[in-house]
Amino acid sequence: MSLRRRLFIAFGVIAMSTAALGFVALTAPSLGAAPAGDRLERMATSSRFEDGKFQNLVPTATVKLSDTWAMIKAYATNDAEVEPSVELPVLTPDDLRPIGDDRLRITWMGHSSMLIEIDGRLLLTDPVWGPRASPFSFSGPARFHPTPVALKDLPPLDAVVISHDHYDHLDYPSILELADSDVPFIVPLGLGAHLEAWGIAAERITELDWWEEADVAGLRLVSTPARHFSGRGFERDRTLWSSWAFIGEHHRAWFSGDTGPAPFFDEIGERLGPFDATMIEVGAWNALWGEIHLGPDAAIKVHEQVRGKTFIPVHWGTFNLALHAWDEPIVRLQQLADAHDFTLAAPVVGGTIDPDDAVVDDFWKGRLALAQR
Repeated sequence: MSLRRRLFIAFGVIAMSTAALGFVALTAPSLGAAPAGDRLERMATSSRFEDGKFQNLVPTATVKLSDTWAMIKAYATNDAEVEPSVELPVLTPDDLRPIGDDRLRITWMGHSSMLIEIDGRLLLTDPVWGPRASPFSFSGPARFHPTPVALKDLPPLDAVVISHDHYDHLDYPSILELADSDVPFIVPLGLGAHLEAWGIAAERITELDWWEEADVAGLRLVSTPARHFSGRGFERDRTLWSSWAFIGEHHRAWFSGDTGPAPFFDEIGERLGPFDATMIEVGAWNALWGEIHLGPDAAIKVHEQVRGKTFIPVHWGTFNLALHAWDEPIVRLQQLADAHDFTLAAPVVGGTIDPDDAVVDDFWKGRLALAQR
């Protein structure tokens, strides 16, 4: 197929997607709701909220207008294996109930969904059990693999923690299912409007600004800064985005959510670290949007900035959201590991990590071996 033909198709896909999104914006409940009333008044007190939108701590571009043509051309000419041609291993976890008041275990449920047992408490980050990272049930990035366990089969959770409102982090079908439980939600400012629209009672929702914290059964959950953006339709930045620190009596862990590189990660490490484990996004990266995502090289630097020990890569291997090969993040991390002073822990989906006994699964070692041939 000629380059001209591929570019024509790419333009067509973008135009149709934009039209479809406009229709969904008028009709779909999956977009959630805009903050209003007392919630909006609380948001207005944040130093991050200016001119009706949340702001990053450093100037940040999502994709520059001048780069639009470069992005369209990159998608049209991309020949990377962005979706796996092999079946991915998925483990069915054993008993996931907390096993002690002084343990840290982390189970990767795919993408950025992490089940974290920390000092006897059980947290779930960014639960995405739906089939697509999309407002549509019929279109958009589809899962590469099944979920390792049904949401209803998880043990009782102490809290669900959300980093921001993008579709691959705040999943409408998953929230509808969790609405039938009594689990509390800890979220960034403004995001509670979506949850209430989907049936989560207001008393179950705690919204935090950066550096604010909530107590969950004796566990400190601290909302920490991130460099990203938010929005489920045409409106952007009406809700805040956060990374999260989880601090127990015996252990500390940090979850990056989605973020780009920034100097403030040093402050997170100084104020709240060191962390026994970090869960940092490494996928869906490209230089065109390098200010809002990390990629493996920048993720390692962030791990060092926040003073992490064991590094667990997240935000990869579940959806096709970028231009790189689907396994490039884990291949690159293994290539970098020997040159940096950190412990890499990479389970397959459904695998559980004890940061004191961290390993890279043999399947990922095999992907590295293939890449080196």
